[in-house]
Amino acid sequence: MDYQSLKEEFNKAFGYEGERVYFSPGRINLIGEHTDYNGGHVFPCAITMGTYGVYAARKDDQVRLYSANLPDAGILTFPIDKLDFDKNDSWAKFPRGVMYEMAKQGKTVDHGFDLFVHGDLPDASGLSSSASIELLIGNILNQEFNWGVDQMTLIKNGQAVENDYLGLNTGILDQFAIGMGKKNQAVLLDANTMKYEYVPVELGDNVIVIMNTNKRRELTDSKYNERRSECEKAVALLQKGGVDVKTLGDLSQEEFDKDAYLVNDDTLIKRARHAVIENQRTLRAKKALSNGQLEEFGKLVNASHVSLHYDYEVTGKELDTLAETAWKQPGVLGARMTGAGFGGCAIAIVNKANVDDFIKNVGDVYKKEIGYEASFYVASIGDGPKEIKA
Repeated sequence: MDYQSLKEEFNKAFGYEGERVYFSPGRINLIGEHTDYNGGHVFPCAITMGTYGVYAARKDDQVRLYSANLPDAGILTFPIDKLDFDKNDSWAKFPRGVMYEMAKQGKTVDHGFDLFVHGDLPDASGLSSSASIELLIGNILNQEFNWGVDQMTLIKNGQAVENDYLGLNTGILDQFAIGMGKKNQAVLLDANTMKYEYVPVELGDNVIVIMNTNKRRELTDSKYNERRSECEKAVALLQKGGVDVKTLGDLSQEEFDKDAYLVNDDTLIKRARHAVIENQRTLRAKKALSNGQLEEFGKLVNASHVSLHYDYEVTGKELDTLAETAWKQPGVLGARMTGAGFGGCAIAIVNKANVDDFIKNVGDVYKKEIGYEASFYVASIGDGPKEIKA
């Protein structure tokens, strides 16, 4: 999607010329899954697929929204002083939520606006389309209304929209990966301290292929909150037994193995074991990638999926079919589910020379096993939210 075509789409929706064009990326997580809310490390990167927005100011107090992805919803409208959550709000809950949460910090809008949105992220794919739009709106309003806040404030505001406004028990991974995105770099984040560092993603002759199950994943309806509460229970049992621990990310594998008897519940031990070992695995993966040890990096990516399957139980037949079929293909360094799981996407690191055969072979097996087709995209790692100029 280019600048001119987006402005033309705005004109079709609203009947006049839009003022400015913005972009906010989606994200993939290379490794470090279900670790952010457990006080561990994550290793995501922003991608060049994402959400575009065209903005124009209004003189009245009305916000009007149109999404090219949800044309049946038509133009959604609300006044700038009516920001309370409404379950019938369609996707307007995201801009309304961003405005509601920022208003708590004294950052308000003093006039209405029209916003046209067009995303090229598959909906409910686990590539963070909701966080992408939260950061899109936050960055647009920050610039247009001179809020003067930094990117980290907008990231934390996006998480507040999810947690407080929408009632989803998510961590900060998605908003952080998008807000802090940098071309050709992943970012290692310690979710406990919020310290982070950029790491160049130099894959040599390999590329990242995103594999979309095309199975819809509704986070609110998933077992995400259940997994989170299982981990919290495991921490509480460790604390009760006298272990000085705030989150599972505080523990080494040796420390957890020594104290796991205090948890004394098969399911809770499995959940906690994943969180602890995935955190350690993520640190090892960052080191391997930094040192150009791509085979080692790929093995750790594979091990992450295995742990998410057996210990965390969040993969499901669709994601397992993609990852396990990918492992058998020539030129593949590693493959795993990415995102919350229960559908959504997986990623594979594939030699460029093998990509076409890889997509055909994995696609054929998936169609045969699952009954409908997967979609494939070669990912490019891109920058965070920005204004797009003509």
